[in-house]
Amino acid sequence: MADGNRPKTPHVLILPYPSQGHINPILQFAKRLLSKGVKPALVTTVYLSNSSFSDLSSTSIDLHTISDGFDEGGSNQAGSSDAYLPTFWSVGPKSFAALIKKLGETGHPVDALVYDGFMPWALDVAKQFGILSAVFFTQSCAVNSVYYHVCKGHLQLPLPESRVSLPGLPPLQVSELPSFVSIYGSYPAWFDVVVHQFSNVDGADWVFFNIFYELEQEAVDWMSKFWNVRTVGPTISSMYLDKRIQNDKDYGIHLFKPNVSACMNWLNGKPKDSVVYVSFGSYASPGIEQTAELASALKETDVYFLWVVKETEKANLPNNFIEETSEKGLVVSWCPQLEVLAHDSVGCFLTHCGFNSVLEALSLGVPVLAMPIWTDQPTNAKYIEDVWGIGIRVRADEDGIARRETIKQCIRELVIEVGEKGNEIKKNSIKWKNLAKKAVDEGGRSDQNIDEFIAKLL
Repeated sequence: MADGNRPKTPHVLILPYPSQGHINPILQFAKRLLSKGVKPALVTTVYLSNSSFSDLSSTSIDLHTISDGFDEGGSNQAGSSDAYLPTFWSVGPKSFAALIKKLGETGHPVDALVYDGFMPWALDVAKQFGILSAVFFTQSCAVNSVYYHVCKGHLQLPLPESRVSLPGLPPLQVSELPSFVSIYGSYPAWFDVVVHQFSNVDGADWVFFNIFYELEQEAVDWMSKFWNVRTVGPTISSMYLDKRIQNDKDYGIHLFKPNVSACMNWLNGKPKDSVVYVSFGSYASPGIEQTAELASALKETDVYFLWVVKETEKANLPNNFIEETSEKGLVVSWCPQLEVLAHDSVGCFLTHCGFNSVLEALSLGVPVLAMPIWTDQPTNAKYIEDVWGIGIRVRADEDGIARRETIKQCIRELVIEVGEKGNEIKKNSIKWKNLAKKAVDEGGRSDQNIDEFIAKLL
């Protein structure tokens, strides 16, 4: 106890992998801790701290930096993940240990670490200092279960069979597994990262998943047999769920600057459920041929669309596409996704199925058109259609391209001529939205799990 009988405020370091999709959920978790009397501090790389559009001033979350070995340009400076990841894994642990040591020497000792599963070396550093640790997984239990089984040698690669059965998961076609596993050898550096998440996980005091229990109940129950698993999600801004954290409308750090007014003003003039919102996230790219097919589908379908096309990919659009579709479409380089998905005019979300995007759609009750590209996305798409029933997978052909006629048919089913299947999807979307809100609201399972974590720190 400090200050007489008052309990001391626990000091927790939050360490995400430095990309948008990993920062958002773990930073949102930090805000939950802050709202419950914990002092969280975000640790990110020097380059990301200097180059992002951040606003943490209103949150009282401190920001510390470590080196990834590329302080001037991050992964861009490295040139490839094959160069970036080994350097970061070599430099990062020493830099992180130096930070923890410095904080202790300046009167801010660290009580616990919540670290991204992508960086198991952070757990080894925490052990050196005797700090409690929780691994935070930003991908689904199903996806991590696949990686765990590969790590332990229970799934031999390349896979000889066409179907895989794992405990707590539905039967999966090989094509429905994460691409690093199904297309063995495709991205060796990333394969090592996702599989090695489980190299030392047995030493973590807690295993956190950014989901709510009902979403993957069987997988959570299976994992809970050997780890201290807790569901703490969905970690999206409170104003879109339980509204208990004041002014929490945004994640707080952006690697791309969103064009807020253009998006929201445009949406305000559109009828309810009439807009197809299209985004492939901060990292995935649909490529030139797929972009052309998608552009033709949107142009030929009688529907409004808001399409996020990153500046680096504008050249992939067909000539004059933006001008020719300006009456029914808006193309922007980045947008405030939560605000867009919460808007009444959005009828469906055509997404690459990154897990954050999936959770946001699910938490806001928006039906999904799933167009997975790589990594965990094929598995997420499988769950969207067959397990949670909140959307339709846009099937690709033998060349891996979803053709315009297929895309048009799926849009019709969800937005234009909504029939029995479309109505069932809308009904399921509302069911999951309500369960997501209940989980993080006062007394909900995720809320209780976070309280239990804090109680241990005290």
